[in-house]
Amino acid sequence: MNNGLPRPVTAVILVAAGSGERLGYGMPKAAVPLGGEPILMHALRGVVASGVSSQVCIVLPADAASLHASLEEFRQELADGGPILTLVDGGATRADSVRAGLAGLIDGVEAVLVHDAARALAPEYVFHRVVDALAAGAVAVIPAVPVVDTVKTVTRTSGDDSAIAPELVTGTARREELRSVQTPQGFRLSTLQQAHQAAARFDEAQAAAVTDDAMLVELLGVPVHAVHGSTQSLKITTPLDLIIAEGLLEGPLGIRWVEG
Repeated sequence: MNNGLPRPVTAVILVAAGSGERLGYGMPKAAVPLGGEPILMHALRGVVASGVSSQVCIVLPADAASLHASLEEFRQELADGGPILTLVDGGATRADSVRAGLAGLIDGVEAVLVHDAARALAPEYVFHRVVDALAAGAVAVIPAVPVVDTVKTVTRTSGDDSAIAPELVTGTARREELRSVQTPQGFRLSTLQQAHQAAARFDEAQAAAVTDDAMLVELLGVPVHAVHGSTQSLKITTPLDLIIAEGLLEGPLGIRWVEG
């Protein structure tokens, strides 16, 4: 996996503070069961198994009591080795939660991966690709996969057109240039800190327009590199996503879902 270059001292911020309303379980998304364990635990085991981090800072939702027992058991499993586990409370927004994770990092960290717990099945090799790109000199790097659907830009209709359909196509994006972005997203720590410091001054509309940490770095004018992601890194957001994730865990073809 390693490209032979010295890797920076790396921490992972595992963002698990989402409400999970669209899953319909009446509990935080991180606590929703997947293959007999909370979604968070699958994500955490994947991070630790990759071996890329010295610390995992887990950003938890406000109502996380049901997760603490599982996390404490896992901490005991790591008693003889493995990354430091740090638990912090999430904020009102995802950006607030990432900033809480940044504040919880230990001294000596040089690079940080921000990973959504909802992408609980992200393969280990994706973590390695991101960290190897950082080792090779990238300041910011994201895993991404090609977009397979045709993507249109639209605008809302008005006047007589609104009686026909709610939207009107204004163009077709070049699919060859489009990528669907995943996590973990990797950054030099100082760069991500700078990006979040700038974002803390955004007004409500500016903050709402930001959809990931890489976008914050882009707004600084910093180049963001992309490595190959994995279709196994699906984001568990809806009941259908959960069914697919269960199939990946249980099905005999799960390990061959994607090319490496």
